[in-house]
Amino acid sequence: MKIAIYGRQFNNSVLPYVQQVFDSLAAHDIEAFVFDKYSQFVAGKIFFPKKFKNFNSYQNLIENEVEVMISLGGDGTMLDTVTLIRDSNIPVIGINFGRLGFLASINKDDIQSAINSLVNKNFSLDNRALLSVESESNLFGNENFALNDITIHKRDTSAMMIIHAYLNGDFLNSYWADGLILATPTGSTAYSLSCGGPIIFPQSGNFVVTPISPHNLNVRPVVLSDTNVISLEIEGRSSKYLLSCDSRTEIIDNAVKIIVKKAAFEINLIRLNNENYLSTLRNKLLWGIDTRNY
Repeated sequence: MKIAIYGRQFNNSVLPYVQQVFDSLAAHDIEAFVFDKYSQFVAGKIFFPKKFKNFNSYQNLIENEVEVMISLGGDGTMLDTVTLIRDSNIPVIGINFGRLGFLASINKDDIQSAINSLVNKNFSLDNRALLSVESESNLFGNENFALNDITIHKRDTSAMMIIHAYLNGDFLNSYWADGLILATPTGSTAYSLSCGGPIIFPQSGNFVVTPISPHNLNVRPVVLSDTNVISLEIEGRSSKYLLSCDSRTEIIDNAVKIIVKKAAFEINLIRLNNENYLSTLRNKLLWGIDTRNY
């Protein structure tokens, strides 16, 4: 079995868990491919019981016929992983070294059992839709897709911006706000949720448009079918704004016209047989727990 490993830099408290990952992979005689920058970072910090190969691009993953990607870190690390696997259909699983862990759902104390499940094929695939962003300036290049959300936000002024939104060419609304979030069902439990957006189930075939601190309080989030195409034009006192595609950000001017629609491919998240989306919601959002007891 060929498994790729991606991660970010971490503090020393995580070292025993990273060591356990490599030990477990070696115990199952798995052929490992480690992201080049990550292998440089962990070199000298952990012992490698088995020699591995490096990779640094989407093309490397395809050429080496990688079967599974393991993300070591939090949800932000998982989002970085998505930019590497793109439309390769390589399933990805996240071991959570962070805090919340909606996407990186495997607890760091369950590393050995998780890898056992991978080797024995005791898992299912959870298909997740993405959004893509297009513009004349080819923003984000080949990484113009988002698993969580695409966001327009003011950059360097306290003044609100005006975002004119069109739905399949028909005028939807002019949002007087600090910004606008277009979130997938996966991203509905992230930034959009903190701005008052609804939770959307992964296979619902929708995405949500959520204003950030709107001037008019009666302007609420809107849930749309993911067959729709949203066009956006920006107006405001500033000449520069921020456009984010998950964790990647570009500075844009107010002349840029943006088109957001469902991406042409999906991402496959690995779900072990003892977990599902409902259990993740209950555990991560503390449903049913009386906070007065804490």
